[in-house]
Amino acid sequence: MNLFKNLLLLGLLAVCFSSCKILRPSFMLKTPKSFQYDKITDTLAKENYRIASTDAIQFKVFANDGFKLVDMSNAGNNNNSGAVIEETVDKEGMLKLPLLGKVKVVGLTIREAQAMLEKEFEVFYVKPFVQMKVVNKRVIVFPGSAGAARVVPIANNNTTVFEALALAGGITEEGKAYRIKLIRRTENKPEVFLIDLSKIEGIAAGNITVLANDIIYVETRPKLAQKALQELTPYLSLLTSSLTLFYIFTK
Repeated sequence: MNLFKNLLLLGLLAVCFSSCKILRPSFMLKTPKSFQYDKITDTLAKENYRIASTDAIQFKVFANDGFKLVDMSNAGNNNNSGAVIEETVDKEGMLKLPLLGKVKVVGLTIREAQAMLEKEFEVFYVKPFVQMKVVNKRVIVFPGSAGAARVVPIANNNTTVFEALALAGGITEEGKAYRIKLIRRTENKPEVFLIDLSKIEGIAAGNITVLANDIIYVETRPKLAQKALQELTPYLSLLTSSLTLFYIFTK
């Protein structure tokens, strides 16, 4: 009988220790209970997209207040042809443009960058008009299920969290609509915002403008019973075999 008790205790201890460590091994971006999330403000929803390093910028210049599209292939840029230019913002936040050379654009909104470049091109053209567009903007969305993560290209500069989730197919059945993390890269440390979209009050947070390389992570509702059964099965099998042998040798 003592052997039976010892085997049973050993089995229970093995299950407890193993399940604590590997019952939910696929969970990502965990935060401790004491974690201080960044505060969601109204300005986040109203904020316009700001140009970031590694953004690919599509660029056009018009002269005569937009009347004539300038052929930039004749403006000293050997990497592009025709009227449309596409250049990438480098790590220093600089954009290399015909005639102007390197111009710092990181941190500016599209409208601010256009206005600044229009002023710079006044030296070369009459009433220049500039059009800019970020063509490689994307966010990473984990909608709440294994295998459902997507890198979502964003065409609209002021795309919201709601729109990004919709482009990824929405929150899955396993996802927690009340536990959504928006993780944003900054110079010092990532900003982490906790969003609750399970209630109508969360509509303001859902309208936050996403920036390039944001991560939207929907926490997964764990299937503890199913996982526990998977973890228990080998131990129960071992315990059953041990009890069978014990019964045979004690008879």
